[in-house]
Amino acid sequence: MRVAIVDDDASQIELISRAVTGLGHDCQGFERGQALLRQMRRDTFDLLILDWHLPDTSGPEIVAWVRSKVAHRVPILFVTNRNQERDLIEALACGADDYLPKPVRIGELAARVAALMRRTYPAATGDIEVHGRFTFDLQHRTLLSGGVPVELKQKEYELAHLLFNNLGRLMSRQYLVDKVWGVNPEIWSRSLDTHVSNLRNKLELRPHKGYRLVAVYGVGYRLEMLDERGLARPPDADPAPDEPLTG
Repeated sequence: MRVAIVDDDASQIELISRAVTGLGHDCQGFERGQALLRQMRRDTFDLLILDWHLPDTSGPEIVAWVRSKVAHRVPILFVTNRNQERDLIEALACGADDYLPKPVRIGELAARVAALMRRTYPAATGDIEVHGRFTFDLQHRTLLSGGVPVELKQKEYELAHLLFNNLGRLMSRQYLVDKVWGVNPEIWSRSLDTHVSNLRNKLELRPHKGYRLVAVYGVGYRLEMLDERGLARPPDADPAPDEPLTG
């Protein structure tokens, strides 16, 4: 999973990063809130860890922007010096998922991050996942469409599984490459496009078949399931690439 940490204290970013990477997640630190929001216009994160007071904005303002602009409900954890009960109430009321006062206790931080990840991204139960007409056999890494096996290469299977587990979610190119290839995104950028094109054809991800695999220029891809009227569900609420960050 990819985690963004926002704190104007570089030592706090380093401390939190050590705890989170110890759980097997990748971290990116930001010392300004607007830097995070600019990055979120073109990139994807699975968890946000926010300080309350920042030089250019506030934690609650960031939460408000994320909740109004990002369709996928990204879990948000406040880690802050504010430790009164009213602060906890305000943090949860504005849309945060959890709250941890400083000074940070590494064990508790790791436990809260792990709990948020489990609640938001529950592990698949058993070895079979069903998404509409598609059935993923996780043990044998095979995919059936309408009961018929689909011949996929290893990375095509991994990309398909990632897309179907994030239906309706706009995922950046870097996020997709990191999750599927785990290497330099510049090297595999063209390979991503080729794999997306192959999946469109092999899985018939076309509107008349109930799915649409959308390319968002300069950002990434989103797989949508369509209703009988040809409309995506859930509705799109992601920010456009040139949309203002505030207001």
